[in-house]
Amino acid sequence: MNKREDMYKTIVRDDFPENITLEFGGSRIVYRRRSWDIGGERRGLRYGENPDQPAALYEAAEGAPSIGGVRCKGPGHGLVSALNEENMLQAGKHPGKINLTDVDNGISILQYLHARPAALIIKHNNPCGAAWTDAGIAEALFRAHRADRIAAFGGTVVVNRPLDVDAATLINAAYFEVVAAPDFAPGATAILKQRKNLRILRIPGLAELEEFSRIPVLDIKSLGDGGLVLQRAFSNRIRSTDDFLPARAEKDGKTVEARAPTPAEAEDLLFAWAVESGVSSNSVIFAKDGATAGIGTGEQDRVGCVELTIHKAYTKYVDMLVFTECGKSLYEVRKDAAVNARSAALLAEAEAAAAAARGGLSGSVLVSDGFFPFRDGVDAALEQGVTAVAQPGGSLRDGEVIEAVNAASPPVAMVFTGQRSFRH
Repeated sequence: MNKREDMYKTIVRDDFPENITLEFGGSRIVYRRRSWDIGGERRGLRYGENPDQPAALYEAAEGAPSIGGVRCKGPGHGLVSALNEENMLQAGKHPGKINLTDVDNGISILQYLHARPAALIIKHNNPCGAAWTDAGIAEALFRAHRADRIAAFGGTVVVNRPLDVDAATLINAAYFEVVAAPDFAPGATAILKQRKNLRILRIPGLAELEEFSRIPVLDIKSLGDGGLVLQRAFSNRIRSTDDFLPARAEKDGKTVEARAPTPAEAEDLLFAWAVESGVSSNSVIFAKDGATAGIGTGEQDRVGCVELTIHKAYTKYVDMLVFTECGKSLYEVRKDAAVNARSAALLAEAEAAAAAARGGLSGSVLVSDGFFPFRDGVDAALEQGVTAVAQPGGSLRDGEVIEAVNAASPPVAMVFTGQRSFRH
């Protein structure tokens, strides 16, 4: 009998057709199945979301759908779906569905962060760390990894600038499954290839995402009964800080309005809202100085999401401190602390520092993909020293939520995005 881990090494037989043809509103759209020459064999995807699920990747080959007279992405717009052997600088263990959809979600976020060098670490189709900075791609990657070193383990790195030697060295010092970049500086690929199982993808279009972000996408969702739901994919209306709307509402017959964010706060809100577009709803993001400080994903209630994200931020902050000091994770140090006085002292010091810094959330901003139905979620964030909030607006209790930020000392800024960014 095979070892259980052998299931992750097996390539599942793919019986999908070579082409798929759709008739869409009178237009004929053809998708071509993708495969690659890997290790001397012609192979498609390794497997789907799980090792017993066959899967196939298709690229738009002919025609493109139009919604309301607006042409969507089609042939010539391929990034992940257009990958060829030349793009796969190293195939690693051979890409599967999850590897490519994680890269794709990274691209979906980076299309709104093209103005600066930006780095994302994606795990289970959600960002676990993100950062952008004028200091270069290595610094962006360092800060994205520092935001959540624990969740980043086994993740996918996606960047929007050529990956340099310093960034490659950072990647090689940790464990990642995939790295995707528009290009690689001399010497960077050699460093990355020291990790034989790492999938290294060169996607030139990652350097040209501004125009890419302006073209809509037809999103097709398969239902469990074999049916389909079609929608135009989310498009971010907040492309600059000027696109935010004043947070204003009626409360008890009076108009209440929050203070406007400072330029620095507005930049962090712009960054966080872009990252938020790639997070499973209900979600919130804390960000500070161009990097995520806490990402809460996929919770059923908004205040619970805020509370869980705060808890995660404190945990990750302590881990970052102890790992920097001794090269061990928080959980290793906790175990050692039961029998080792030095570890116990290190843990106590790190926990005290995290409490003082409020898990790195003090001075951060908060974005929410949906409005706050009650003020409780905002109140929980205010307790951590948040200085600005962005949310869609539109709740019956917008006035109460605005009163919450106005009652803070000093008053906290709030703006509306005018759109929701749920992602199911």
